[in-house]
Amino acid sequence: MTDVAQLHDGLTTAAIEAILRGQHHDPFSILGPHDGQLRVFAPQAAEVSALTNGKSFPLEKIHPEGFFRGPGPEGPYELAMRAGDHEWQVDDPYRFGPVLGEMDEYLLAEGSHRRLYDKLGAHPMTHEGVPGVAFAVWAPNARRVSVVGHFNAWDGRRHPMRRRLGPGIWELFIPGLTTGEIYKYEILSAHGQRLPLKADPVGFAHQKSPETGSIVHGLPEHDWQDTDWMSVRAGHQDRKAPISIYEVHLGSWRRGGDAEILDYDALADLLVPYLERMAFTHVEFLPVGEHPFTGSWGYQPIGLFAPTSRFGSPEAFARLVDRLHQAGIGVIMDWVPAHFPSDAHGLAQFDGTALYEHADPRQGFHQDWNTLIYNFGRREVANFLQASALYWIDRFHVDALRVDAVASMLYLDYSRQPGEWVPNRHGGNQNLEAIDFLRDVNTRVTTDHPGAITIAEESTAFPMVSRPVDQGGLGFGFKWNMGWMNDTLAYFRLDPIHRQHHQHDLTFGLVYAFSEDFVLPLSHDEVVHGKGSLIRQMAGDRWQKFANLRAYYAFMWTHPGKKLLFMGCEFAQEREWNHDQSLDWHLLDDPMHSGVQQLVSDLNRLYRDTPALHRLDCDPEGFEWIDASDSAQSVLVWMRKSDDGAPPVVIVCNLTPIVREDYRIGVPLAGAWREVLNTDAEKYGGSGVGNAAVWDAEAVAWHGRHHSLNLVLPPLATVVLMPDQS
Repeated sequence: MTDVAQLHDGLTTAAIEAILRGQHHDPFSILGPHDGQLRVFAPQAAEVSALTNGKSFPLEKIHPEGFFRGPGPEGPYELAMRAGDHEWQVDDPYRFGPVLGEMDEYLLAEGSHRRLYDKLGAHPMTHEGVPGVAFAVWAPNARRVSVVGHFNAWDGRRHPMRRRLGPGIWELFIPGLTTGEIYKYEILSAHGQRLPLKADPVGFAHQKSPETGSIVHGLPEHDWQDTDWMSVRAGHQDRKAPISIYEVHLGSWRRGGDAEILDYDALADLLVPYLERMAFTHVEFLPVGEHPFTGSWGYQPIGLFAPTSRFGSPEAFARLVDRLHQAGIGVIMDWVPAHFPSDAHGLAQFDGTALYEHADPRQGFHQDWNTLIYNFGRREVANFLQASALYWIDRFHVDALRVDAVASMLYLDYSRQPGEWVPNRHGGNQNLEAIDFLRDVNTRVTTDHPGAITIAEESTAFPMVSRPVDQGGLGFGFKWNMGWMNDTLAYFRLDPIHRQHHQHDLTFGLVYAFSEDFVLPLSHDEVVHGKGSLIRQMAGDRWQKFANLRAYYAFMWTHPGKKLLFMGCEFAQEREWNHDQSLDWHLLDDPMHSGVQQLVSDLNRLYRDTPALHRLDCDPEGFEWIDASDSAQSVLVWMRKSDDGAPPVVIVCNLTPIVREDYRIGVPLAGAWREVLNTDAEKYGGSGVGNAAVWDAEAVAWHGRHHSLNLVLPPLATVVLMPDQS
């Protein structure tokens, strides 16, 4: 090696050795043009020259491992390289200035960059007149960060990045790269330890599992055709709107021949018309973000900015959303900010420190799921997660985020014993940083994207989850009513002979039904882990199971609260859900199963078309018990009302397998009444017990009302009545 002590451009043996060993923390101080001298590290080349305006400037190889130096041209140049008989030309990454501006640096350091995804990640672009890809990643405690991939033989010495000291962001523009390149980040910890290669936390596409690389893609681009939907979606997601949600796991809703997994476009061809036929207002996808383990169903994501590649490209996912919107169907996506998996290529110990997670396992480790908990109090982490939420709404027009596992975020002692958790600064068990984070996210969503909402899966009595932030709430649009689900499922599992002692399981939910704006969920969680399918959970023989399920669905659709049903439950899937198999669509050849499907479709239409069943879903003025006291016969009677002058609806449930003749109920209005839905109808697979199509209320006082109807109550059935307006 040339005696570098005699060189006059600041080079030292130690600096060159640091570049050669991939240890230098500031490669731009060594490589590229410096005071008329050009320095290049190219271990893949035997000879290197700089080219500009037809002139060649040969560089001297001053180290046998590929360090070149010599007088260089002024202004832009290319590098001509040769190894044996192979010659090629490239642009030198180290002649380009930074991509990130000072304002980006300031906002990233402050943790307030609302479009963080515009700057971090891998962005194809033209920089200083040259096409390539700009990479940027947050790793403040790293000694060195490099971009590696097939393009540089996964050699972390060849593309070390520039560090922006303020926010701890590392960036590098690599000329000549294009979309489709597979890459990761090679990171040296502050102590010089080479960490496992990391996927891009803000990667927009990733390899299919089990491969773990990120793919240069850039922000997804799509020519949206959903202007009509976007202009009215706020009204479709209001607390007074009918909201009936079909929950879908994309990998197992339906498969092709030989159990082939369908892509986003093929799924759209089938799912959109199915949802239209079934009259659901919204579809909710289990987490779409990229995740390494298929068996996590997406709830252990690593790619918080990338639709999973299992089903196609980001643009294909955008097409799916667009087609749903054009059909007037809202799109909800499960979003998981509560925790992340500890896979080596992910966020865990990202720069050799507990960067995204807490260092203390009492704060940073989820015992239930063997995952890591985000450090919500770190502003950069909160900004990262907030940007993820906004990204899906901004770039993919997602209408709502259903936020998973909110309860685990709210409580420091969630699923922990005494001594296994760290109290907050007041000595309490609430995670104050997570609460602030959720409020900020919900505020940003509704402020930056009017009409979009968030929905909380929250299983405790934490107050005001779905109340506005400026009123002291968390700011969610709706909250899942887990208590209602648990109580009512417990009731329908009971043999009818015991139900007279458990009527409170059906009525207790009305005590708190309006304390939040609720969604009534019969979700995927109720048909896994040995619980069995919903139809299998119903009491009785086969006929009674179907009758119970039909009565339960009508009870749910006429109960205050928005509706959510997991896929397969709409046709009484017999088998417990398996994420590796298609639903059992062949069951629809059985009239009992197709009858349940028809009932769900009819319930959706009745719910959508009847103001009394949806406008006051979240207000006590919309509900009134007519009689909840007949526990001896397991009969319930109630009324739903609207605020727009539309007629009321009366619902009667007979939850025993006994036909009840001459059962009188009080009604709020005189005149003719019509049976608009009977879950025991033959078309649904029932026995066909019912009443005349139209009959007049009698002037017989009952249940504290001036008029009443004398009905026949079908067995294990729910009947819906309305004033006849024909």
